[in-house]
Amino acid sequence: MTILEKIISHKRIAVDEAIAKNKVKKLEASIYFGRNTLPLSDYIVSPDKTGIIAEFKRKSPSKGVINCEAGIEEVTTGYFRSGASALSILTDQEFFGGIAGDLTRARELNPIPILRKDFIIDEYQIIEAKSIGADAILLIAAALSKDQTKDLARFARSLQLQVLLEIHNAGELNHLNEFINIVGVNNRDLKTFAVDTEISVQLAGEIPPEFVKISESGISSPLTLKMLRRCGYQGFLIGENFMRAPEPAVAFSEFVKLILFEND
Repeated sequence: MTILEKIISHKRIAVDEAIAKNKVKKLEASIYFGRNTLPLSDYIVSPDKTGIIAEFKRKSPSKGVINCEAGIEEVTTGYFRSGASALSILTDQEFFGGIAGDLTRARELNPIPILRKDFIIDEYQIIEAKSIGADAILLIAAALSKDQTKDLARFARSLQLQVLLEIHNAGELNHLNEFINIVGVNNRDLKTFAVDTEISVQLAGEIPPEFVKISESGISSPLTLKMLRRCGYQGFLIGENFMRAPEPAVAFSEFVKLILFEND
């Protein structure tokens, strides 16, 4: 069984437990459920932003504990102040050490879009995402069928949530549909967790131009970001590179300064 299969198997159990604990009506009563969401795609391409979706992540299946000391308040507000286009908050607890409360706290403090980073397999999780303050959700092509992807993306659109479709190879482009806003090429193979930014380079020209295009994972250098931008990527999801630093917000700020310097 691959790591992804283990995660999805556990996620099915976790979703069933969540449904039993918090009914949909309770989620819909949240103060965030009726709010107007922020368009993630617009913020990514905004010329006054960096294009970076800065991620808060405590641990991962491949690296173990990354940073359990950093606080959601300090890190996310630091990301925002230094020009992050958006935030990505891990809400999977078992494998990534995240909780829904992390996203809600980030929502309270930051006026930029927030992506709920999780393994979405059920409409319930999309309702939950809206209720905790998310503006967008992640759908992973490798974890869903083409029909499941479309059904979940359509449902997210009905709740005014944007959808980032994550792909890992050209074959997964067949998951694209009219309800997708952003295509993210994950440079990390979710079956082996090996990382190679060449995946983004190879797929850059395959993604239809009507979708905002971002590269995810393995971006540790401003030079890599600059190269990917030349390939046509408009956004970049970066987390581990910042989170493994003692002060993630400072690491992000220094990274942004190097980008601006190289763009002069």
